Amino acid sequence: MAMYLVVFRNRKRADIDGPAYDADAARMHDLAQRQPGFLAFKSYAADDGEVVAISEWVDEAAARAWRRVADHAAMQDKGRRVYYESYSLFAGTPNRVHHFRQGD
Repeated sequence: MAMYLVVFRNRKRADIDGPAYDADAARMHDLAQRQPGFLAFKSYAADDGEVVAISEWVDEAAARAWRRVADHAAMQDKGRRVYYESYSLFAGTPNRVHHFRQGD
C-alpha cells in the first residue's frame, strides 16, 4: 500500500495555554480525518518535552491539499505565533517499508 508520511517534531513554549492547545489540536485532528486521502494520525511525547506527530496520507497530493485547507493554514500560523518554541517537518514517501505481525 502506498502512503505519504508527514512527521512533525516540535517543542511547545513553556507559557502556552494547555487546554486551548488541546482543544485546537482536537479540532485539527477531526478536520484532518474528514480530508480525502487521510489514513492515520498519532502523536508521541518524549520525557524531554519533544513531541513527534505522524500523519499518513494516501499520496503527496492528499497531504499537500491538507496543508492548504484554510482552517489548517490559520492554525499553522497560530502555532508559530502562540504554541511552538521550535519545530521541524519531514515529509515524503518511505522508500522501504517492513511489516511484522506475530503469528503471520
